[in-house]
Amino acid sequence: MANVTVIGAQWGDEGKGKIVDWLASRADAVVRFQGGHNAGHTLVVGDVTYKLSLLPSGIVTGTLSIIGNGVVLDPWALKSEIEKLEGQGVSINAENFAIADNCPLILPLHRDLDGLREQAAGSGKIGTTGRGIGPAYEDKVGRRAIRVCDLAHLDDLGPQIDRLCAHHDALRAGFGQDPVDRAALVDDLRSIADYVLQYAQPVWKRLNKLRKAGARILFEGAQGVLLDVDHGTYPFVTSSNTVSGTAASGSGLGPNSTGFVLGIVKAYTTRVGSGPFPTELSDEVGQRLGERGHEFGTVTGRQRRCGWFDAVLVRQTCSISGVTGIALTKLDVLDGFETVKICTGYRLDGRVLDYLPSHAAEQARVEPIYEEMEGWKGTTAGARSWADLPAQAIKYIQRVQELIETPVALVSTSPEREDTILVRDPFLD
Repeated sequence: MANVTVIGAQWGDEGKGKIVDWLASRADAVVRFQGGHNAGHTLVVGDVTYKLSLLPSGIVTGTLSIIGNGVVLDPWALKSEIEKLEGQGVSINAENFAIADNCPLILPLHRDLDGLREQAAGSGKIGTTGRGIGPAYEDKVGRRAIRVCDLAHLDDLGPQIDRLCAHHDALRAGFGQDPVDRAALVDDLRSIADYVLQYAQPVWKRLNKLRKAGARILFEGAQGVLLDVDHGTYPFVTSSNTVSGTAASGSGLGPNSTGFVLGIVKAYTTRVGSGPFPTELSDEVGQRLGERGHEFGTVTGRQRRCGWFDAVLVRQTCSISGVTGIALTKLDVLDGFETVKICTGYRLDGRVLDYLPSHAAEQARVEPIYEEMEGWKGTTAGARSWADLPAQAIKYIQRVQELIETPVALVSTSPEREDTILVRDPFLD
C-alpha cells in the first residue's frame, strides 16, 4: 500500500477537504505538514458540515490526525476549533490527535504585526488573512520562535523572549506601538500550555513506527502550489512551501515516504486576494462561476475571483510538485454552458509562452490563449461513474489531462463524499 500526499495544484480552494476526507476514511493517519489556520477545508458528511482551518481532515472520522512541525500553530485558535468540533460530536483526544513538539507557535504579537504591516502597505497589500502566519514563519527562520515544547519550560523562557522582543519591539516602535508586554505574553502562554501539551509529542517517531508497521499515511497540504513561497506568484503567496516535497520535511519522514502525489484541481480557476490571474473573468461568466461554485473562502468568507481553466498553470504546478495524478473537482459548476474555454498558452510582448514567468510584472501582463470546446446540457452533479457523465463532459476531462500532461485519478461531482468517480486508487499505486 502506498502513502498519499494531497496538494492543491492551483491557488488553493480546489476542494481538498472533500478529497482528503474521502481518502482519510481509508488511511491509518493523516498529517498536516505546512501552513497555519488560514487554510480552510469544508467537509460534508451526511447532513453535517464541518469547517476546519487547522485540524487535519481525518479528525472527523476518528482517523489519527497529526499536526507536523512544518505547521505554525496558533494555540488559542486550536482550542477554539477543537471545542467547536466537540460541540458537533467529534471526539478528540491524545489517541487520535497529536501535535509535533517542535512546532512553532503563532503568538498575539504576530497577529499584531501582520495587521500593522498590511494596514500600512497601501498599494503593496498582498491580501494576508491577518492571522500572524507570515510573521510566525519569519521568527522560525530567524531562530527566535517559541515552540510547542517550550510550553513545558516557561520559567526558563527568558533568553528566548529577549531575542523575540529585541526584534518585535523595534518593529512595533516603527509603527508607533508600545513594546511587547512580556509578562502578559508569558501569562497568555501559561494559560494555554497544559491544553496544548496534552497532545504534544515527537510525532516523527510515532509516524516512523506507523510506517514500519505498514500503515497508510495521508499527507495533507494547505493552500496551493501557486501560493508556494518559492514557486508561486511571488510576492502574492503564502509564507510556507506548499509543494509536495514539503511533506517530508514538515512531518519528519524522509522524501521516499510521501508516495502517490495527488494534485487537487478545480475544473475552472479561482483565486482569493491580490495577485496576477491570467484567465480571470470580470463579466457575467465569471459571476456565474462564482455563484454556482459558492466561491467564498471557508476561513475568511472573502469572495473568490473566478476564471476559465488554465492548463498552463496546472501543467507547471504538476511538474514542480511531481504530481502522479489529479483529482478534478467541481465539474458540475460548468454544467449548462454552451461553450467552455481552456487556456493553452500565453502571449507576452509578441512571444508565445507555455509557462508562467517568474516576475510579477510579466505575470500581470500575460494574455491567455484559449481553446474553445462545446459545453454539455446534461448534469454531472452526483455522478459516480463515467456512464453518468455527458459525452462532452468526458471530452473536457480528457482534454484537460492531455494539456496538463498528468492523468486524472479521481473526479469529484459534489461535496458529498460518495459522489466520486475513481479512475485510479492512490492508495493502491
